[in-house]
Amino acid sequence: MSADARVVDNPSASRYEIIVDGVVAGFAQYRLRDGSMVFPHTEVRDEFEGRGLGSRLIGGALDGARAAGLRVVPLCSFVAWYIQRHPEYRDLVDDDYRDLVDTPG
Repeated sequence: MSADARVVDNPSASRYEIIVDGVVAGFAQYRLRDGSMVFPHTEVRDEFEGRGLGSRLIGGALDGARAAGLRVVPLCSFVAWYIQRHPEYRDLVDDDYRDLVDTPG
């Protein structure tokens, strides 16, 4: 992975993006709703797959949700998978959606 990879919030597009060498390599779409950040979709461009960028992207997005004091609704299966494997983020998950991360995947 490039040392230049960074995760940024793009609120005008309602998504977190991972930027690699000045290119948007992937994004995690979100919607803000009632004190929660709902993640319906995550995507990494084909030419950037296999570098761990999706995990880095979701980690950054979840850190952003925590910093903003928001709960998380992991509708995207990749976000749910990431939280299953990183229990330090389980406390962010909205109670109504905890079953999405408590089921081994």
